[in-house]
Amino acid sequence: MELMEGSEERNRAVVMSVAKFNHGVPLGKRPGANRDAKSLHRSLSKLGFKVDLHSDLSSEEIYQLFSEESKRPVKDCFLAVLSSHGEEGCVFGADGEPVWLSRIFTYFDNACMEKKTKLFLIQACRGKALDDGVEVDSCQQPPDGNFSHYFSIPVDTAVMFATAPGYGAFMNFCGSIFLQTFCSLLEEEGYSGLELTRLMTRLCHRVAYTFEAKGRQYDGKKEMPCLLTRLTRDVFPFADMGKDSNAARISATSLIASGNVRTRIASLS
Repeated sequence: MELMEGSEERNRAVVMSVAKFNHGVPLGKRPGANRDAKSLHRSLSKLGFKVDLHSDLSSEEIYQLFSEESKRPVKDCFLAVLSSHGEEGCVFGADGEPVWLSRIFTYFDNACMEKKTKLFLIQACRGKALDDGVEVDSCQQPPDGNFSHYFSIPVDTAVMFATAPGYGAFMNFCGSIFLQTFCSLLEEEGYSGLELTRLMTRLCHRVAYTFEAKGRQYDGKKEMPCLLTRLTRDVFPFADMGKDSNAARISATSLIASGNVRTRIASLS
């Protein structure tokens, strides 16, 4: 639904989740996706977001949805949630076709979204590896690593993946550990007022240290979210501005005065 003419622009959230795939698509049902969507609607609506839910869209419908949403006005922050089965660089539509994240990201590199905070939450597997929760060499190449879609992320955008490249993300009938934890943090005292990267750090910590899978196949396996950011400023998208005087938003351009820009002869390193 379009905003009424003259109405105040609001922060907006679009939640796209696939719980059931089309007949013949060899991908399992995701019954927890509906519970995630309801939790996100409740938590974000309380924080003043206008929340739209979309279920079981095909790949082309998903592309069309976010192409249209990228051109609609928003007050300070646009939040997108994509929840489905996936692989590195994509999630799957209800028709089983890949939806490439790089294409979704490029939609938001436009004048309408300039200087607005864009936050993407991706609840999907990024491979088939399972996390044993052990420390690894930080220089180790992730399984089937492909980072090409990272280059399409617009300025003033943060992307939070449920899991690291190459690894699986967990979900059950109660929802996903990633999105349910995100909602829990927003509803707990003192968390919604945090600067975005600090909030995401706490989300990583809680998922990594309080979750452990059970069952014969996945017993003891862990999950570690992954944050990518091209933010140029501190942002407080979930803060109650009336209560938190420290959460004053800073425009991207106000951080750099023209007289302070340093110029120098450049070369490639």
